[in-house]
Amino acid sequence: MKHCLVTGGAGFIGSHLAEALLARGDRVSVIDNESTGSIDNLAAVLDHPNFDYTKGSVDDADLVRQALAEVDEVYHLAAAVGVELIARAPIHTIETNVYPTELILRELSRQHEAGHSVRLFLASTSEVYGKNPKPRWDEDDDLVFGPTTRARWSYGASKAIDEFLALAYWRQSRLPVVIARFFNVVGPRQSAAYGMVLPRFVEAALAGRKLVVHDDGQQTRCFAHVADVVRVVLRLMETPAALGRVFNVGSDAPVRILDLARRVIDLVDPSLGVEMVPYAEAYSSDFEDCRHRVPNLDRLRLVLDERPQFDLDATIRDVIAWKRAEARRRIVAPPRPAETTPSTRTRAHPAKS
Repeated sequence: MKHCLVTGGAGFIGSHLAEALLARGDRVSVIDNESTGSIDNLAAVLDHPNFDYTKGSVDDADLVRQALAEVDEVYHLAAAVGVELIARAPIHTIETNVYPTELILRELSRQHEAGHSVRLFLASTSEVYGKNPKPRWDEDDDLVFGPTTRARWSYGASKAIDEFLALAYWRQSRLPVVIARFFNVVGPRQSAAYGMVLPRFVEAALAGRKLVVHDDGQQTRCFAHVADVVRVVLRLMETPAALGRVFNVGSDAPVRILDLARRVIDLVDPSLGVEMVPYAEAYSSDFEDCRHRVPNLDRLRLVLDERPQFDLDATIRDVIAWKRAEARRRIVAPPRPAETTPSTRTRAHPAKS
């Protein structure tokens, strides 16, 4: 039985990862400040005997030191998320992404030098490629950011710093790290609150509203189901050949955003329409975006020989089904009183095997 720490474990991907680790038979500790995640995402496992949860921030050095004292693996997913949040709060984005990663790496390095080596998974993002004009991105491609006067690029730049730091610790001291650049991970529990496009489309369609498509809708993206992504993450952490390397993780089947909206409409209500909204109106006058974002997955397939279990239509259907079930739950179950909402849960850890 391993003891695994998941930072950002109350978030969309983190909660699915925590469940998968528990299903594998591990002990799981989660730290999340609930700024973008929710403890409700962990409802199915809160009472699991091998699970504990702490509401807290991974920029707290004492908390990080305590949390890392007895773990075997760390999955660092805590980060600023969503284009809308990035555009609105660039200072928060940079600080949230860089400082906690530095804290974790420094503490893991100290343990590594003392003879206790803990493997680290670092969740990165396709945003690190910036606006590289290549039609398909390789892990060793140049990172092409816009000017510092455009806050849009602060997210990718800050996550690139995370990668530089992690790889520096690998090179200098062989601290075992694995880095994955996620490409548009989607699925149940993903919130539309921070500009995530698929849940935003699904929520609008289920409410009978027009689907808002930014710019001209000709941007292409690749969407991977969270279950496929979590399976890849677990396999990478078990693979010695993945150490010290960066992997694109996601789907490599591109779809235009306008076509994605139409596929959602076809599955929910063919009578619905689309509203085109300029980026300047949706975000800010200086907002820039990348037209095409498609990963080359050759490196991942060479190491894992992994294929997705969900295609795009199956993924969209799963999100629709979850959103409908969520709406039914809200009707049936009244909101939990604020005074009974757990903020911090602590458990006595079972003995390690």
